[in-house]
Amino acid sequence: MGVEDRAVLEVQLKERNLEELLSRLRRIAALISGDQTVDGLTADRAVELDRGVCRAIVEALDLDQSKLKPIQDFCAWAARARYRLPLELFTVNYDLLVETGLESKGVPYFDGFVGNLNATWRTDLVEARADSDELSIPSLFVRLWKLHGSVNWIRGHDGQVCRLGYPAEKGRAAAIYPSDAKYEESRRVPFLVLQDRLRRASHVPETLMMITGYSFSDSHLNELIFDAAARCERSEFVAFCYGDVPAELLERATTTPNLQVVGRSSAVLGGVSREWQSPDDPPSDLWDENGFALCDFRHLAGYLARSSARDYDRNDTLVQETPSGSSPSSTSASPDG
Repeated sequence: MGVEDRAVLEVQLKERNLEELLSRLRRIAALISGDQTVDGLTADRAVELDRGVCRAIVEALDLDQSKLKPIQDFCAWAARARYRLPLELFTVNYDLLVETGLESKGVPYFDGFVGNLNATWRTDLVEARADSDELSIPSLFVRLWKLHGSVNWIRGHDGQVCRLGYPAEKGRAAAIYPSDAKYEESRRVPFLVLQDRLRRASHVPETLMMITGYSFSDSHLNELIFDAAARCERSEFVAFCYGDVPAELLERATTTPNLQVVGRSSAVLGGVSREWQSPDDPPSDLWDENGFALCDFRHLAGYLARSSARDYDRNDTLVQETPSGSSPSSTSASPDG
């Protein structure tokens, strides 16, 4: 991406996050034509910038730069999770970390696509109920739902999203983050289908939803979670906050007893907000010098892996690491069932 592109994007990013930038570029491309401009951008220029941003995201999320142990620990737990209903993982990440972790542990999973090299989207299988429909995928398959797309999703020549067996090549825009424009509803599939899947999964009675690494910056997803917590009183929703607890989440948790919020120095449990008190002899995997440790995805993933490991099945991959620095994973997981 050139200097001129960067200058234009800096203007567009003022008071917008990355996903809002993509939405704006796509609105411009859809609503004008020819020599018409918005903020000095023609439709063709907006499309070009959209592709450039997506390419930068793909390159920034190169797995070679990633530490895989936390996600492998998490997937070791997923491999042993045996519930009547399937485990469902929802993430707003674009990277391929979860897929890599699941495959490294031999965990079968379904992500809404059928095929390997140029997989096609199957709405009918995504919407199928695991406990009744003949078309449903077996419960032993973990469901992986990428709510904002992925670096290996692209739009085919027919406009439909498909999944490749590798990240989108240079010159092709990855299908990440749906535009919220209403001009062409078909272009919002599979994003709309996946959001509906989150809504339906979170409304299953007596569900446990664990939320980690999510900043609560997507207002639409927030409302789906808050509405489910308010309506499903026998379900439990636990949000682990690595940094400061978002104000909206804190407010909702104090009026919704089954929405638990766990922070480093404080928590909201049963609608009551209190500071943590440091235990005299804290367990090393639950407490560190910064406070309650499970707010860090690395500690949470390691704890889950060790808690589910059988004595004869323990190995070096489940040995706890002491992080040298703190930085959370933004993988969001919500087990269902």
